[in-house]
Amino acid sequence: MKFKLRHIIASILLTASFVAPAAAGPFEDATAAYSKADYATALRLLRPLADQGMAKAQTLLGVMYARGQGVAQNYAEATKWYQLAADQGDATAQTALGAMYANGLGVSRDQGKAMQWFRKAADQGNANAQTVLGTMYDRGEGVQQDYAEAMKWYRRAAEQGYANAQNNLAIMYNNGHGVPQDYAEGLKWARLAAEQGFATAQYLLASAYANGQGVPQNFTEAAKWARLAADQGLAIAQYYLGLAYGNGQGVSQDFVQSYMWFELSLGHGYKDAAQGRDTAAKQMSDTQIEEAQKLARDWKPAMKPPGLLLQ
Repeated sequence: MKFKLRHIIASILLTASFVAPAAAGPFEDATAAYSKADYATALRLLRPLADQGMAKAQTLLGVMYARGQGVAQNYAEATKWYQLAADQGDATAQTALGAMYANGLGVSRDQGKAMQWFRKAADQGNANAQTVLGTMYDRGEGVQQDYAEAMKWYRRAAEQGYANAQNNLAIMYNNGHGVPQDYAEGLKWARLAAEQGFATAQYLLASAYANGQGVPQNFTEAAKWARLAADQGLAIAQYYLGLAYGNGQGVSQDFVQSYMWFELSLGHGYKDAAQGRDTAAKQMSDTQIEEAQKLARDWKPAMKPPGLLLQ
């Protein structure tokens, strides 16, 4: 089966990364409590700091309201805190505020304002904002579609080591959007993101090896990278593994495994997997089908690697 590289682009997510400095203090104590999911302590420490105007505290308080961590989820309250920090020039808050406007969370949906805040953060070098800004140019959301501009912002974030941007840059090269089609260059960027544990990039590598695009065809390598993405729950990678086990490509033929991966892929919304599952079932006994179904029920996704903000 020939794999078509789907144009999978970064989602706009309400996420933030807070790494406590070595010096102790109320904010550092708050971030330490937050990282341990001790939201009550984090909230108690953050609120007075936010009330005093500390932008980082306001941003993290906004995140907690957006996610409903230690408080009832309240997008309007999250937006209020993001706005206060964004007005002080905090790039993380500007990115989050842009996301609120882009998605209409706590405010009326307004792509123009979303673009305004993303650009402010992107101009400060925020890789998250640069990636989302690239996405908006890529899709033509809130701005005229412009692949060259999308490439510019993706590249700035990718060169900072941001996995989501590296993944999107790989897709642009694979599809020839904004640049001449170049599978070898796409493979380079996909590998950088894949080695950080980014599931979509891992599937891009699997697809490249399966189709011999930018690299010699190698079904064993394809199965290896597909498995890493499938273990994180990526439906199309799970579908590929169903095919691989069913055909014995890169792995030993195993219809129990084939059925299981098709079943998982279908459960994650990949409808084409239903036909693959049913085809595998025709080669199996009732006992084998029951075994595969149990494996699918018992399957748990692998933990996502730490440090990835967008996935």
